[in-house]
Amino acid sequence: MRMLKRMWPGWGIVPVVIFLAMWEAMARLSLIPGHFFFPPFSVVMQEFYHLMTNGVLANNLLSSLIRVLIGFGTGSLAGLVIGTIMGWREILNKAFSPIISLLYPIPALGWLPLLMLWIGINEALPITIIFICSFFPICYNTATGIRSVDKAFVQAARTLGASDLRILITIAFPLALPTIFTGLRLEAGMAWRVIIAAEMVAIPTGIGALLMRAESLIRVDIIIVCLMILSLMTFSFERIFTYLEGRVTRQWS
Repeated sequence: MRMLKRMWPGWGIVPVVIFLAMWEAMARLSLIPGHFFFPPFSVVMQEFYHLMTNGVLANNLLSSLIRVLIGFGTGSLAGLVIGTIMGWREILNKAFSPIISLLYPIPALGWLPLLMLWIGINEALPITIIFICSFFPICYNTATGIRSVDKAFVQAARTLGASDLRILITIAFPLALPTIFTGLRLEAGMAWRVIIAAEMVAIPTGIGALLMRAESLIRVDIIIVCLMILSLMTFSFERIFTYLEGRVTRQWS
């Protein structure tokens, strides 16, 4: 297997092609009972093309994308700031840590009923859910990463006369970046899982809402298209942060 990968870098696509071929064959040959509920891959692709050309898929995807970008962006920024403060100052860590520890275990979607009462069913609802989903893990990872920096490096910099701010920016934060990027990468994908669930419950637009409409119409092909888009977006966001991690950490390695 390793030799094949060296000879042909695209070897990893072979299992995907085999899976799709088996899917198509099993659906065409009616090997699975209930042909209506198991459309061939080619039929799903035809529906994907149809949804793209009439703008339905693009419009709903854009709605979800905007919500994810706003919620994840603000939640990540807040998590980075609070996490940095907690990781750098022990007194602030002791002040904030009990609150974070109490709220962190609550699933983001667990806040949905309460937020529906507090802010209503509008655009702010899914954005707030994603904010909560992103904030706590990134805050925790950032604080953990900074607190795990070797104290010898910090002490050496202080001995040389560096200020606390300079030490934080040039030593502590760069050394904590792998842990911080782990949180960002995982939550970038999780944001898409959360937005789909929030839209399915309460929002009339977005990929989640399209999923629910397809379910009510018993359109399995549209459901599969939405799931494929969800998988693609989750994978893409995670890969983006993997790429950024490599680029950023390479500068300080």
